[in-house]
Amino acid sequence: MGADKKLIIGVFGFGVVGEGLYRVLQMTESLNASIKKVCIKNPDKERNAPAELFTTYKDELLNDDDINVIVEVIDDSVAAFDIVSTALKNGKATVSASKKMIAERLPELLDLQQKFSTPFLYESAACASIPVIRNLEEYYDNDLLQSISGIVNGSTNFILTKMFDDGIIFSKALLEAQQLGFAESNPDLDILGIDALNKLTILLVHAYGIVANPKDILYGGINNIQPGDAKLAGEKGWQIKLIAKAVKLKNGKVTSFVLPHFVTTDSQLYTVKNEFNGVVIESSFSDEQFFYGKGAGSLPTASAVLSDISALRYNYRYEYKKLRYHTPSELTNDLYLRVYLSFADLKNIPREEFEWIEEFFNAEQRNYLVGVIHFNKLLQTDWWKGEGISLIVVPDAIIENLDMRKLKKRSLELAGIVG
Repeated sequence: MGADKKLIIGVFGFGVVGEGLYRVLQMTESLNASIKKVCIKNPDKERNAPAELFTTYKDELLNDDDINVIVEVIDDSVAAFDIVSTALKNGKATVSASKKMIAERLPELLDLQQKFSTPFLYESAACASIPVIRNLEEYYDNDLLQSISGIVNGSTNFILTKMFDDGIIFSKALLEAQQLGFAESNPDLDILGIDALNKLTILLVHAYGIVANPKDILYGGINNIQPGDAKLAGEKGWQIKLIAKAVKLKNGKVTSFVLPHFVTTDSQLYTVKNEFNGVVIESSFSDEQFFYGKGAGSLPTASAVLSDISALRYNYRYEYKKLRYHTPSELTNDLYLRVYLSFADLKNIPREEFEWIEEFFNAEQRNYLVGVIHFNKLLQTDWWKGEGISLIVVPDAIIENLDMRKLKKRSLELAGIVG
């Protein structure tokens, strides 16, 4: 495929992203690309495009020799993999926005790309309009990348912003997010942290060459965040954000997790509000770089799909440099985290799981503690996800070696949090 070759596109899905792409392509004549067919499930639904554009038969797209690009933007991960794998086998360059499918089927997708030498691009699956994947692919050497931390889910960030700025409870903030189209009618993928987990899984392979199963990564959501947690953070001038994080430890291994964090004012992520996403990438020599933009919505996501389509004109493909040309980093769970817990009843907190508890505060309706716990004790149990228990990662949370901390010495910073 060359820069002067016309791209003939077959699109699967005509929802928010698919229609957005249709509109964006109409405004981008210089791209020399056009949609030939769109495959949809419901032929009776009214759509803002000519009826002859649509079909319900996937083979009309996958077996059409004229179509040289397949764009998959549906919400069924099983069907999405079938579409993408068939397209790659048929030699069609493919673009996808299905983060769940990509995260769960990454090993197979890597093999398909290599076996059939067919490009598969998915920038929109990570942070919509923010070009994080391509930057990780092209700019950051594996040995120099220290960490990547991001607000990668616009729905949860909108909800937390409403809880902070407007002081409303979680359920009302969620309802508003749904009414505005930032959260689905079934928002579990967002609020439980699963969407952010899938995106982090994708970023790991481009950042560190780590091909991980989402099931092996620690994650939690914002569904149990309480007004008292927000009030406490506000009193310290902090925010609460759901953050996807991967950090290279001093031993060269990488830890990775998705959890709510207390974010201090010196973090770039502190200012990221509403449905926006923000990603901070830290490397050895360039220090921190900050990417900011809309992480959801029709046109922002469509713009990332369009960018991938445009890159195909120049035969661009992911090289997975950190995986194939470097020694991939190793994912580790051998570390400790300092966490804040709020809860109604102490009997629901297994205090024996903690290495030590640094602070404890007894309130009239809820209790708070800050303690140090081994990473695996969170990964292998789920008591901390129970109803009424809120877990938030505190600043400077990662402890690689318990000898670095004296068990009986209080942290002045933590005393400020809970005292």
